[in-house]
Amino acid sequence: MGGDAGRRGGLDEQAVLLAAGLADLAVSTLTSAAGAVRGLLRRSDTAHLAAQAEQDLRARGRLALDRYAVVPPAHLEVLARHVLARRAGDGG
Repeated sequence: MGGDAGRRGGLDEQAVLLAAGLADLAVSTLTSAAGAVRGLLRRSDTAHLAAQAEQDLRARGRLALDRYAVVPPAHLEVLARHVLARRAGDGG
């Protein structure tokens, strides 16, 4: 039982260290993001940057929808079209 108590304390300590590490990572990420936003707000071409960001997001959205929403043609349909194209190219 003594070994279990020592191991349990180790797991508790590991959990605390993990939580502290995640919190530190979150704080540093938010601090960096806030600095970047402050830098963007100081720029004179903020409206232009926002318009470009909007266009980029729309393009990414279109690509994502095209990638996931469009059902590809059936494999046998593609093969049948290739056969028909070859037959048409051979003249018969």
